[in-house]
Amino acid sequence: MLILSLDTSTQVCSVALHENNELLGCYELLTEKTHSSMLTTLLENIVKQAGFTLSDLDALAVAKGPGSYTGLRIGVSTAKGLCFALDKPLLAIDTLQAMAAQLQHFYPESYVLCPMIDARRMEVYCAQYQAGTLENRQATSAEIIDEHSFEELLNERPVVFFGDGAAKCKPTLAQHANALFPSQLIYPSAKTVGRLAGDTFIRRQFEDLVTFEPYYLKEFMGTKPKPKL
Repeated sequence: MLILSLDTSTQVCSVALHENNELLGCYELLTEKTHSSMLTTLLENIVKQAGFTLSDLDALAVAKGPGSYTGLRIGVSTAKGLCFALDKPLLAIDTLQAMAAQLQHFYPESYVLCPMIDARRMEVYCAQYQAGTLENRQATSAEIIDEHSFEELLNERPVVFFGDGAAKCKPTLAQHANALFPSQLIYPSAKTVGRLAGDTFIRRQFEDLVTFEPYYLKEFMGTKPKPKL
């Protein structure tokens, strides 16, 4: 089972290759506007350097969102294009679940993991997962954070907030003793997208290449061009 994965949900451009759930290689670039210019090159290189060809793949996996509208659109269109060209199935993995998978074994199972992706102002895309099991406790939502956010949950148990959305929320939430923030910034990664995709492949949960769209969560809010003087 050879799965090529990609994640372009945020400013990080990440690709990974797994064989039978074992990580063979990963590229992660934290550079502005690399998605459209570097993604295809990274995908081709990681497969070649691992000693395979694209035709050897059993499936491709993509982080479906939520996240950046433009980033998700580039990632999903690239994955769908390769699947069409190679006649391979597509696996779609929730971006926030894949983020939680990075930390699932670092905390006791009584803790709650709350990955956050920066939206606008004090708004974040977030979800809640049980540490250890990754059981989904609260569905993905767009939340405007204030001093009362997660108050009931924080009174019950420790909650780990992480991701670029958590960084901007820390001054508001850190006043609670049960609010925890890892010292290292956690970005979405194709490494855990690929790990979760292995189970999805075994369950044969493939996407329809014609109808599949990214999970934007919110409608795209473009800016109006300024009138020319």
